[in-house]
Amino acid sequence: MTTLNWVVLKFGGTSVSTRNNWDNIARIARARRAKGQRVLIVHSAITGITDRLEKLLLAAQQGDFESALEAIVARHRQLADELALPLGEMVEKHLRELREISTSIALVREVSDTTRARIMASGELMATDLGARYLRSAGFAIDWYDARDMLAAETRDGGNLKANILSATCDFAPDADLIARLDAGAEYAITQGFIARDADGHTVLLGRGGSDTSAAYLAARIRARRLEIWTDVPGLFSANPRTTPSARLLKSLHYDEAQEIATAGAKVLHPRCILPVRQYAIPLHVYATQMPEIAGTEIGAAFAGSAGQVKAVCIKKGMTLLSMESPGMWHQVGFLADAFAVFKKQGLSIDQVSTSETSVTVSLDPQANTLDRTILDALVDELQMLCRVQLIGPCASVSLVGHNIRGILHRLGDALELFAEQRIYMVSQAANDLNLTFLVDESQGDRLVEQLHELLIASAAEDASMGPSWAQMFGSKGPSLPPVTDAWWRAARPTLLGLMRQRTAAFVYDRQTLRDRAADLKSVSCVARIFYAMKANPHPEILRELATAGLGIECVSPGELAAVFGALPALDPTRVLFTPNFAGRDEYQDAYQRGVWVTIDNLDVLQRWPDVFAGRDILLRVDPGIGRGHHPHVRTAGSASKFGIPLVELDLLPDLLAAVPARVVGLHAHSGSGVFDIMSWAETATLLATQAARLPHVRIINIGGGLGVPDRSGRMPLSMPQFAAALAAVKLQYPNLEFWLEPGRFLVAEAGVLLAQVTQIKRKGSTRFVGVATGMNSLLRPALYGAHHDIFNLTRLDQPATETVQVVGPICESADVLGHDRDLPVTEPGDVLLIATAGAYGHAMSSRYNLREPAEELLI
Repeated sequence: MTTLNWVVLKFGGTSVSTRNNWDNIARIARARRAKGQRVLIVHSAITGITDRLEKLLLAAQQGDFESALEAIVARHRQLADELALPLGEMVEKHLRELREISTSIALVREVSDTTRARIMASGELMATDLGARYLRSAGFAIDWYDARDMLAAETRDGGNLKANILSATCDFAPDADLIARLDAGAEYAITQGFIARDADGHTVLLGRGGSDTSAAYLAARIRARRLEIWTDVPGLFSANPRTTPSARLLKSLHYDEAQEIATAGAKVLHPRCILPVRQYAIPLHVYATQMPEIAGTEIGAAFAGSAGQVKAVCIKKGMTLLSMESPGMWHQVGFLADAFAVFKKQGLSIDQVSTSETSVTVSLDPQANTLDRTILDALVDELQMLCRVQLIGPCASVSLVGHNIRGILHRLGDALELFAEQRIYMVSQAANDLNLTFLVDESQGDRLVEQLHELLIASAAEDASMGPSWAQMFGSKGPSLPPVTDAWWRAARPTLLGLMRQRTAAFVYDRQTLRDRAADLKSVSCVARIFYAMKANPHPEILRELATAGLGIECVSPGELAAVFGALPALDPTRVLFTPNFAGRDEYQDAYQRGVWVTIDNLDVLQRWPDVFAGRDILLRVDPGIGRGHHPHVRTAGSASKFGIPLVELDLLPDLLAAVPARVVGLHAHSGSGVFDIMSWAETATLLATQAARLPHVRIINIGGGLGVPDRSGRMPLSMPQFAAALAAVKLQYPNLEFWLEPGRFLVAEAGVLLAQVTQIKRKGSTRFVGVATGMNSLLRPALYGAHHDIFNLTRLDQPATETVQVVGPICESADVLGHDRDLPVTEPGDVLLIATAGAYGHAMSSRYNLREPAEELLI
């Protein structure tokens, strides 16, 4: 069996509905042909036509179908006009048949499945005729094929007729005769998705979304080199990008992972299209017709790495659960067989099953079943002869999908805490170890998806399988990040290069950027006080700049307290907040002697050292229960975190405070760092305000910090107006409470860069290393957190980036890598590299490891 190197291109309804998209289709097809590939185009009906054909059937049964039919005619005329084509003989023939069949239906007021399939198939048949004629007008040598002559529906022994006609499956074994027919024809071919023919010659359908499946069947039958699914989004994402802008592009997936993501609720691929390409190891690629330059998702036989990884959070809504309970089922032979036979009798497909000795719960997916009340009532009536039955719904299934889920259960602790306040009806862990699914109330589904995605995926490092977010690629919910050409350091380039003539490495901070970030935060009018978390960068000049801007200072140690008053001896102590963790008695005594605000995060200190706190005002740091942030090491809430007082312990406070005695005047919570979900601070404020009602002296709500900073060019920043609006909505409900904020990295990260001179270049096979004069001794974040920092060759800033390199330091550790796989111009020893967003947790976390001095600090 031979083939002339065919590639199958499937285009959805949106992709074939405008002239612009057809021009893109022509360019895509020509590009594939230029690579020596023959091209088979498979496509759907014009967008909206399948729904209009359904309405036509309904209208015909009611006896008045003219307006429904006219809408179908008008839509095809509109596209024909856009394509500069006449409506055409074939299209007009199908429109006449639609009228004739609708007239017959109107007489009898009913429609058979065979007639329904014939009507529904006309959408694809008309659309592909228009498509073929347009491509011929553009110079393509293209043959039109009827998919019903290429795909034969399989007979289901014992299956019902409706399933065979309206949701058929087809044989997809390689077909030498079909291959020979295509090979003998034109260099391009076009056919329909969604339709096939049964053994009696009747038209059958492959179910809604069946065009993906048609394309996969055909790719297998002609042993295509690859299958490309072209749709309106550029690949599969880690969540629905329309509702979760932080959803990440999944650059590569195994067939099984893609199958699970599609089955768990993703709309980009139909689940049935995976099996044919998997069986014959045909690579499957997902692209966007309107954005053909984006690489999209590649699906194949290799896992991208062997380590466990959550790659997507998916949701399916409208789920119905049935709980079947009977003490008599314990050790009863055949109970499940009897129960499941009832589902089969009603033509219902079970999605998930959970069992115990005395109960069985199953879920029914509305995408796979008709779940009208009549069918469900009949199901319950028959099952009640076997057991007690309870219907539960509507529910949502929320699934964590990825490779080796069991192997990372220990890392899901923070994520599982999100379910603490949810009612979970069922938990299902897939036998193939590719998903962990929770069935919850439908109203909670979207919120859980957002929170789970933020914890497990949004901030993960970009790697072979995980690409940029939807927001990074296209922007959403806020202003775009200024391009790198607007970064402060570009204008300061001559100054920076001048500073490096006498140095090999230096942190350089920009005063104006510090002032700008302070002004951003002060624009949030509902926040009464802002305390700079100085652990991010304790440089004395930075402390003075931010104090001058009107900010207070937050300290976590006696050393920081000494440093702030050393830099600002006249600073009012009430502008200083002391927030230690597991601090000793003397630290609290020192803070009170200085007259600063004091926060405790353990009730044990009140019990052990009541004299220290007697008569004092204190703030309590409580644990909100959910940690957030870009890495596990920066998530500061949840049962695994050492920070904060569990909410349940607040019940002990009244007696404890009376015994000391002391007054709690404020509540504080901080869930983590690098957070971009604006609502997380509103949720924290609401939680603290609710708890404040239990404590008569509380007047302060400190909602912490952790505001995310874009770590690479193109990433969306936080929108200050949206942040302010979210907090203002909470403040409106609690006007007597004073809101505080304590950001650190947000204020200083973008103000600082690390400059380092290139010392050596090394090649090892295809890997190119660029060595610089400092490394993890100056900037630990990449090694500690896997943090990303954009890296530029400041010396050759205007030259094109043509090499992919590893930027490494001189420290004797394999982890001493400042940047993996960075694109730089051809770089030479003596050049100066700039590591961006290095103003926070750079010098502050530096060391003299290997007895190498860290980079010095300079302000400009």
